Amino acid sequence: MTKIKIGVIGGAGYTAGELLRVLIHHPNVEIVFVNSTSNAGNPIIDVHSGLIGETDLVFTSDLPFDDVDALFLCSAHTDSRKFMDNNKLPDTLKIIDLSTDYRAKNSDHDFVYGLPELNREEIKKATHIANPGCFATAIQLAILPLASKGLLTDEIHVNAITGSTGAGVKPSGTSHFSWRNNNISVYKPFEHQHLQEIGQSLRQLQNNFDKAVNFIPVRGNFTRGIYATTYTHCTLSLAEAKQLYQDFYKDSAFTFVCDKNPDLKQVVNTNKGLVYLEKHGTNLLIISMIDNLLKGASGQAVQNMNLMFGLDEKAGLGLKATGF
Repeated sequence: MTKIKIGVIGGAGYTAGELLRVLIHHPNVEIVFVNSTSNAGNPIIDVHSGLIGETDLVFTSDLPFDDVDALFLCSAHTDSRKFMDNNKLPDTLKIIDLSTDYRAKNSDHDFVYGLPELNREEIKKATHIANPGCFATAIQLAILPLASKGLLTDEIHVNAITGSTGAGVKPSGTSHFSWRNNNISVYKPFEHQHLQEIGQSLRQLQNNFDKAVNFIPVRGNFTRGIYATTYTHCTLSLAEAKQLYQDFYKDSAFTFVCDKNPDLKQVVNTNKGLVYLEKHGTNLLIISMIDNLLKGASGQAVQNMNLMFGLDEKAGLGLKATGF
């Protein structure tokens, strides 16, 4: 089989590093170029040192669009739209954007929201994909099954903690080691940018949904992973809720409903999403978790690429959890 030729824009960040780690060993992929203007001419391993011995690729400032079949945009938020506006791209070039720029449905673009558990068939036919946000992915996996049956009748309450890699590779006052270590803090309560895409997806399945999603994001003192606890009023029994979730995810390649309360370590370094349910009075508690750099970013981007090119959805993503 002819390999899919890949280009990467914005190759120096955490998501690009994870993307390259997966794609280097993907059986159906050849990486043609990794663009980074600030690192042009330097070996990839100078930035992504975990790839020592795995690649001789060098960063480039060139943009040979005609030489690739698919392009991953790993640049900062707002930069993807600038890139699309400022470059003439082949009409057949498949693009997967990992920023927030195209996640909101709008008549001015044709990007499909790339959550396979929601839009698998649309992704298969798409040319342009907007990869979901990390918090958005974890939270949607917790509540989409309820929306699919019109069962979201009350406010939704979410507390989710994320690893430091979710803040990006560029240091800030709340991401450097001395501040982050042995510390947790809340940020953007009730106002996180991922709420927009969560609401959009919920209304896609339950168009009358008009309740608040009360989301409290937390900065964790660990490197990677998202652990979300969600609860809302639900009339189903626990057995009925489990059956609903199992049916909803029965064809999912990476999302699994657990019988036992899971640990974050079970998903770190994988493209899995784990979901666990408990019933407390009239509330359904849903625990969901992902690796923010994989299922929450680069792994899901590769999953989308696999679907777009008619490959095995799991290709290149057989990663083992870093449990120990």
